[in-house]
Order: sequence, then C-alpha cells, then structure tokens
Amino acid sequence: MNDFLVDFQRTIEQAFQRLRGMTEEQGQLSESTGEWSAKEIVGHMIDSAANNHQSFVRAQFTDDLMFLGYDQEKWVQAQRYDRAPWQELIELWHAYNRHLLHVIACIPEPVFKKPRYPHTLDRIVRRAVSADQPVTLEYLIRDYLEHMKEHLGQILAESR
Repeated sequence: MNDFLVDFQRTIEQAFQRLRGMTEEQGQLSESTGEWSAKEIVGHMIDSAANNHQSFVRAQFTDDLMFLGYDQEKWVQAQRYDRAPWQELIELWHAYNRHLLHVIACIPEPVFKKPRYPHTLDRIVRRAVSADQPVTLEYLIRDYLEHMKEHLGQILAESR
C-alpha cells in the first residue's frame, strides 16, 4: 500500500508541475475536432475525483461496492470547463487529489482488501470486473489512479 501512495503522490505532484507550465491557450487545445480540450480533460478528472471521493468514503461503511455512474460528457458540457481559467482548474484538480491521497491513506488495510459483492464495477470503472466476481476497494482505487494517469498522458503528450 505504501508504494501505491508514493506513486499516487508522485503522479499528482509531477503532473501539477508540468500542468502549471502550460498556458491558457494550451489548455484550450484539443487533439482533434470533437475531442475534449486539456481544460475539459482536467474538468473530467475533477468530476472523477468528486464521484470517487464519495465512493472511497462510503465503501468503508458497507459490504458492497454499489455506486452510481455519471454521464461524463454531460457533466463536462454542463460545467463549461472550456471557459474556466486554466490555473484555477489545475489548482482544484491538484488540491482535490491531495485530499483523496489523505482519504486513501486513512483507510484501514482490512477495509481496503475486503472482497465485496455485489458491486457495479462492471459498469463504472476503466477496467471492468464481471458483476458475478467479488472485487475490493483496492481495485477501485487503483483503477482511479490508472484512469488519472491515462488522462494526464493525453494532456502532457499534447503540450510537448
């Protein structure tokens, strides 16, 4: 678990430093027409942090991992992240993930590793798990970090 926490912290701190070096104009760019801009990707990661935050906390008091998903496209559209100031977006993303790091570090290991069933991880995570298989909170949290890394890779590759 300690290695995971170190990786999580390193990921958010290194990405934050690189994101801070990007301009407002770079935040507006998207890889191609119809794709999210860097601002919209950061906004999506903020939405993901908000939705996962409640899941990480609630899972400590339940025997299942039953969580609602959300319509990512509609959330990004409704919040108009493309109009938000770049620096404010990345500061919110950074602060929220530093808080999630704290939340995760406070989860007792037996809670983290406890097999859960039923769950909705067949529908709400990047790497789905069959609905008939038990899954752990650890799996959900590790998937969150991988999802974040994937999106950071999109943004930081475009900014080069």
